[in-house]
Amino acid sequence: MSEAADHSPVDPHADPQEAGAESALRPLSLSEFGGQPRVRDQLDLVLRAARGRDAVPDHVLLSGPPGLGKTTLAMIIAHEMGAPLRVSSGPAIQHAGDLAAILSGLVEGEVFFLDEIHRMSRPAEEMLYLAMEDFRVDVVVGKGPGATAIPLEIPRFTLVGATTRAGLLPGPLRDRFGFTGQLDFYAPEDLERIVLRSAGLLGGRLDDAAAAEIARRSRGTPRIANRLLRRVRDFAEVHGDGRLSLAVAREALDLYEVDEIGLDRLDRGVLTAICTRFGGGPVGLSTLAISVGEETETVEEVAEPFLVREGFLMRTPRGRVATAAAWRHLGLEPPAGQGPESLFG
Repeated sequence: MSEAADHSPVDPHADPQEAGAESALRPLSLSEFGGQPRVRDQLDLVLRAARGRDAVPDHVLLSGPPGLGKTTLAMIIAHEMGAPLRVSSGPAIQHAGDLAAILSGLVEGEVFFLDEIHRMSRPAEEMLYLAMEDFRVDVVVGKGPGATAIPLEIPRFTLVGATTRAGLLPGPLRDRFGFTGQLDFYAPEDLERIVLRSAGLLGGRLDDAAAAEIARRSRGTPRIANRLLRRVRDFAEVHGDGRLSLAVAREALDLYEVDEIGLDRLDRGVLTAICTRFGGGPVGLSTLAISVGEETETVEEVAEPFLVREGFLMRTPRGRVATAAAWRHLGLEPPAGQGPESLFG
């Protein structure tokens, strides 16, 4: 991902430099967790039942786009169960021995959060099957024909797996999770409540109208909402009296080039390139990325998901195409007779 995208205020991916700021705003209980009512209520039932039986909860799989609260829910599960939390990620576990070392160090009832679980290596994945089902791992000693597998019992634990691409998980792994929660983008009113709560934690004086404005431009994502809130707070402290009013919020968000529906410089650059340089498309991804000076991964992973979801962009077999809504948003008139029906073939 390019440097420009790394610093975009509406990039939903986690920024390591913001870890401390994000952690301070995370809710600690399901009752404080705003949004996702269906997943929240289902998970609450799972945890209450486990506490009632004095048992370890079933393994939990959380899937959905980045920034919606998968890590936060893992922390809440550990807090609600009064259990320690162990954190790792799929890319960090490339050998079965890496996973065996983690699992053998767990204590009874511990919550093991495995982010980006779809990126775990196949040998580690196969070891995880046995650990999830039988709470045992087989440690191989020696090499070649003389190698011996020694079974090692591990304490009962709860695995919380998080993925942005559930379709990449093999069926046997998905089947071993007792509860699967699909996180959806948040409604503006849910984001507004989250922003108001976060403003209180930050000690800011946030007007309701300003909270609604920030929520409206946050692309349905709490991580983006909290990031925009911090940028508005900074603007209010530097250019105002510290009060986060509607006027201050609009000025701050305009400064950071986040428009009234959440599009940023990159989003508008992609749409402008398709409409003005390529006649509305179709245009290939690599050509489009070059035209806006970004990496193809940045365009595909940061800009395109939101543009497609909002109906500004279509992916066709022949390339990317701007819709009539994209032309209108840019204040342009689409070419006469242009329609999507001729773009598939």
